[in-house]
Amino acid sequence: MGVGSVGTHCAVMLLMAGAHDPLLLQFKEALPSVLEPYAGKSPYKNHGERVVTGQRMLQSASDVFLGWTSDDQGRYYYFRQLRDMKMKIDLEAMTKADWLEYVDVCGWTLARAHARTGDAALIAGYIGKADAFDRAIMRFATGYADQTERDHAALVKAIRAGRLTASARVV
Repeated sequence: MGVGSVGTHCAVMLLMAGAHDPLLLQFKEALPSVLEPYAGKSPYKNHGERVVTGQRMLQSASDVFLGWTSDDQGRYYYFRQLRDMKMKIDLEAMTKADWLEYVDVCGWTLARAHARTGDAALIAGYIGKADAFDRAIMRFATGYADQTERDHAALVKAIRAGRLTASARVV
């Protein structure tokens, strides 16, 4: 059992169905949600179940090995098949057309994930047919983008003034 990136327990389990048929499962400790002080205690006794339920709601196709458990010390875990299939997108090398397509795909993906977490008909009824919700989201997104630019400018200023140090790290 190792220690995860935020001080939680994590482990990898190798299971063999045959001489050349491995299955790697990753176990990660699940702590209480950081939202509990504000949103109330989770209805799930096992925090791993809370994580898994959230992942299943957000993902269109979840890992068939996704599950949860606990240990003898009362720690909660979720587990999934360990496969490193992450990819890195070089945003700086994108053309404007590629960037706009990427943003569009990200928006649709996020919208689909959120739509899976609630009652679509109820949400549509709440939003209505007028464009008030669209305009509110646009104002929020524009304000958020403006704040991000101000935060970045403050960060650069702090680095140039020597109040913070920065270094480039290639991953």
